[in-house]
Amino acid sequence: MRARGISGAAAAALVAGFALAGCMGETLTRGYVPSETTLQQVQVGASREQVLLALGTPTTTADFGGEVFYYISQRTNRPIAFMNSRVIDQTVLAIYFDEISQVANVANYGLEDGVIVDLVTRTTPTGGRDFSFISQLFSATGMTAGGGQPAGPPGR
Repeated sequence: MRARGISGAAAAALVAGFALAGCMGETLTRGYVPSETTLQQVQVGASREQVLLALGTPTTTADFGGEVFYYISQRTNRPIAFMNSRVIDQTVLAIYFDEISQVANVANYGLEDGVIVDLVTRTTPTGGRDFSFISQLFSATGMTAGGGQPAGPPGR
């Protein structure tokens, strides 16, 4: 009888362990992580086309003072399923080209070299004024916020 109670407690602990494992964290990798053999194919003097064949389309490019391909990857960790994730590792592979579209330099940057790149942003910054709901409501009805009179042409 006593052995049966222990096995029931063990089964309950096992079920609780599995339930908690579903809520435990996860580590995700985003972006392109090239292998060492792939990186060896991209040497100084290689053509732009060779880089595209070896690494594929870059995450982003720059054309200020010469063309640059950026391949960005991040590893993020979320300790519990419903919490926000945080960046634990980031790599930016930068391929710099000269004026004849040949590789001039290959640089590999990590978290220690700069700022975290936001791969998934939820907002788009815009220029101009930010109107509140009330100001938009008054604007739609033709009322001004100051006088309460309908807006009309001057001199009326």
